[in-house]
Amino acid sequence: MKVDLGIWSKLTQAVVILVVLAILILIGMTYLPLIRENERMRAKMDRLDAELQQQEQISKQLKAEIDALGNDPKTVERLAREKLGYARPDETVIHFETSPAK
Repeated sequence: MKVDLGIWSKLTQAVVILVVLAILILIGMTYLPLIRENERMRAKMDRLDAELQQQEQISKQLKAEIDALGNDPKTVERLAREKLGYARPDETVIHFETSPAK
């Protein structure tokens, strides 16, 4: 047997719906800043990972150069010729200079 309460049953349903909606909005407002902070931190972490990989690549290159300078006499000779302008006693060194642009 159903009892018709008239407008009161409809008002009760409306109030229940509004309370549930208010609770959902409150939960959304509480967690939205945390979700944005999480997204920002993930983007920062991805950027730092990319930078770390780049720095590791540079480190590998520098270690290879150090190893070559310590163990390969041809590398040392090439650098002495390029940077210091050294030459063997029987060689003639010719330097080319670029003219200034006008």
